[in-house]
Amino acid sequence: MQFHIVARGKMGRKPEQEIIDRYAKRLGGALTITELPDSGGRMPERNQPDRTIALDEKGEILSSMQMAERIRDWRDSGMRELRFLIGSADGLNEQERASADMLWSFGRATWPHMLVRVMLTEQLWRASAILSGHPYHREG
Repeated sequence: MQFHIVARGKMGRKPEQEIIDRYAKRLGGALTITELPDSGGRMPERNQPDRTIALDEKGEILSSMQMAERIRDWRDSGMRELRFLIGSADGLNEQERASADMLWSFGRATWPHMLVRVMLTEQLWRASAILSGHPYHREG
């Protein structure tokens, strides 16, 4: 299964990018990141069948284990790509939210969109580790 992060705004060479690169390397070729301008721009082609998950503070709050299980279910049902939408500093627009199959939240706090990229990349690696039985994830 391919993970595709579609994020508004340019990351550049910020310290956060180093963390993203570390988790992307662990995911091997299973992660693609597309950056769009803060507004406008063209969404990349979709790989059908797929699911679109929008990161939004009003979305579902799931534990890492619950998200891993959801990813496993999508993978096992034949999904080829999971697309994750991250908005700019102003968040996602209504059309982007409406296009999503699921809204996912990292909690009710508002997170800087650059940190959301870091957190999402780590959670995708964590889900992969959980599903492969890797000891990275520890239940407390």
